[in-house]
Amino acid sequence: MMSAPSEPTFPEKDSVALEADAATMARRYVRVTSRSATGFVNFEYSVGWPDMSVELALPEDLFNDFCIKNNVQFLDEPVENKLGDHDE
Repeated sequence: MMSAPSEPTFPEKDSVALEADAATMARRYVRVTSRSATGFVNFEYSVGWPDMSVELALPEDLFNDFCIKNNVQFLDEPVENKLGDHDE
């Protein structure tokens, strides 16, 4: 006999959690890292915070559609260059 799935657990109110309002989570960022000779665009994509990203690759036409659909803001340099904690 299969048991019923358990209820999901959530962090305690006093625990450290990343909180964001709807406006923050609506922001989408893209930074193109390279373009290949085979037509792929390599890029970093982030939601809410530009310093937390995933690396993706798409063919140029799908990349353009992706950017339009997600209403992205383009970043022109790595986010870590804009933060104050790096060595110069």
